[in-house]
Amino acid sequence: MMAPRTHTKLRIIVASLLCLCSLGVASVSDWRQHVPESDRARANPYALDADAVSIGKKLFQQSCAQCHGDDANGRTHKPSLRSEDVRTATDGELFWLLTNGSVRHGMPSWSRLPESQRWQIIAFLRSFNRAAAASHQGTTKSATIGK
Repeated sequence: MMAPRTHTKLRIIVASLLCLCSLGVASVSDWRQHVPESDRARANPYALDADAVSIGKKLFQQSCAQCHGDDANGRTHKPSLRSEDVRTATDGELFWLLTNGSVRHGMPSWSRLPESQRWQIIAFLRSFNRAAAASHQGTTKSATIGK
């Protein structure tokens, strides 16, 4: 049987670990709560521009791939940009994050990039969603045709 003092220390350690773990989970998307409504509602002027996607890809390779990987799937301790959190963020929220960064999580501010280039990076990130949807739609059509 443990001594009362050891038991109390163990409880404190377990409680501390649980708190740290919950902070780690909550911190993934906590940046979104800091985005002002006016920024959240901003629309990407390059949203449907195919040239912006290819330019955004080049900019991503130059500025983002070092941390997030060439395929945007993330690297050790750096998040995937194909995550649900990014997919559900508005373009305005992503623009705000690129502009302001999240220093607490190791994300630098990219405000030195011209505004148009930040929007083009977002257009590139959004192209993942369109490609995945098209792939899913093609799979669904193939399954229907085969019946």
